[in-house]
Amino acid sequence: MDTDELYGLPLERFVPERNALARGLRNRGERDEAAEVAALRKPSVAGWAVNQLVRTQRREIGELFEAGDALREAHNAVLAGSGDGASLREAVERERAAVETLTSAARGLLSSDGHELSPTIVDRVSDTLNAAALDDDARRQVKDGRLERELRHVGLGMAAGPAPDRGSGAGAGAPTRRAPRGGPPGVADVPKKRTANERAFREQAQARERERAQQRALEREARRRVERAERGAELALERRDRAAQALEAAEAELTDADAELREAKARLSELSQ
Repeated sequence: MDTDELYGLPLERFVPERNALARGLRNRGERDEAAEVAALRKPSVAGWAVNQLVRTQRREIGELFEAGDALREAHNAVLAGSGDGASLREAVERERAAVETLTSAARGLLSSDGHELSPTIVDRVSDTLNAAALDDDARRQVKDGRLERELRHVGLGMAAGPAPDRGSGAGAGAPTRRAPRGGPPGVADVPKKRTANERAFREQAQARERERAQQRALEREARRRVERAERGAELALERRDRAAQALEAAEAELTDADAELREAKARLSELSQ
């Protein structure tokens, strides 16, 4: 086993397998390598879940990265004045759908104690996937399937495109100048487009959070229904068992009564002769 395989194991096996690997390296005299392995941190539950998705859902992970790239391109195009709101909304929806597809797959994973991942852990997985779609550093941490901790995307993180031209000699804090007549169109509108775009992203983030809250509420209600159904099933089984025991006792009494009746009839017949 190598270090890459450690991150594909069930979470509860990570530490014992890591220690065994480090011990084997020390026994072979590879002390530096053993120290590096021993220092590997056990992933968080959300980090482990993302690692499993990277290793098992390769096509969907590829779509996530492509959707993130497309969203960043659409965002920068709007800032540059060459994009439009419809294309941006389409790119946002594509990225959201890619994240949700993988998040749904994460809901099917089981924790080390055999339970489904909690809604909180699933949210952390979703946040990490969103970060990997939109942030290069986050993507580098995620793509090899060796993530240790969940990630969170802070801000737009997509300001890598060229900044609007502020005019020669303008300082960093100088206001944007309106383009002279006959100059390139749309320069003065770039800050407005940036503000509108950032507002659109905030609205998208708020809408996504509302969807998650609604999903968590639905999951809680579904779990309560499952628990009620399980309790009802347990009570029904208990009643069935008690009824079965009562039936068995009644059948035994009936057998004894039949035997006693046959014996009494036989005795009566003997006396009547």
